[in-house]
Amino acid sequence: MSLDAGARVVARAISDAAEVQFEPTASDPVGGGCIHTALRLRGETSAGVCSYFVKMNAAEHAAMFAAEADGLAALAEAGALRVPRVITRGDDGERAWLVLEWLDLAALSPASGARLGAALAALHAIPREKFGWARDNYIGASAQVNGWSGEWLPFWRDRRLVAQLRYAAHKRLPSRMIDRGERLAADCEVFFRDHRPSPSLLHGDLWGGNAAALGDGTPVVFDPAVYVGDREADLAMTELFGGFPADFQAAYRAALPLDDGYRVRRDLYNLYHVLNHANLFAGGYVAQATESIGRLLAEIR
Repeated sequence: MSLDAGARVVARAISDAAEVQFEPTASDPVGGGCIHTALRLRGETSAGVCSYFVKMNAAEHAAMFAAEADGLAALAEAGALRVPRVITRGDDGERAWLVLEWLDLAALSPASGARLGAALAALHAIPREKFGWARDNYIGASAQVNGWSGEWLPFWRDRRLVAQLRYAAHKRLPSRMIDRGERLAADCEVFFRDHRPSPSLLHGDLWGGNAAALGDGTPVVFDPAVYVGDREADLAMTELFGGFPADFQAAYRAALPLDDGYRVRRDLYNLYHVLNHANLFAGGYVAQATESIGRLLAEIR
């Protein structure tokens, strides 16, 4: 595809960041951008032909790219999971961009899924001091408020569940769903009577579309919404929309077993993501959130 002005601007940013002249030759649309435009930007340097993965959007979305780069850096620093390397990000007042290394990815196989399960367990086993994150970020297109907390349940209840219920009220979603959700938030401590999670760094948005594998079977994760929380919240989302081989769960549980209360907490943690989808897309997600709230309230009675 011929190069537009945005691709040429990004190419200059790559040259500056890499401290090598990058001459773009083509940009091709690819999947993986979600609300952003995603491109494979091809070109040449003195070392040969190369490609980059580029996300672009209007300059008003620059904060989303900054948060994503921060999350990728945190996961890379932990050293347990392979993530795409951040090349550069920026904006020119008109458009914003995030440039990552180009990786040739394939769907998870049973073997690479098992490697991902073990790697995620290794990430979760790294000790952290407290819950939350130093900056706010995003869950999909929605703002995700963080900050730090010494206690898990108040953090998750107020900055995850209650935050989405308030957003639902702002979006004028069904009041019955919101009222019952607020009752659940008030009473959800019952699910944590025998559960005192240690703080773990979480990917935060680990559904099947945000994980893949390199040709040698190395698992790769991307598009994070990181924060420090209960490791069960990460594992729960891997079961929400599918896409992970059974070997993934088996390998994770072999490294870090789960207790019997996980099944109910899984549904509670996933309610956050279902409510977020209801707020963003409405449709069947509203019914799914309503049903989930009903099931969780039934567990309390």
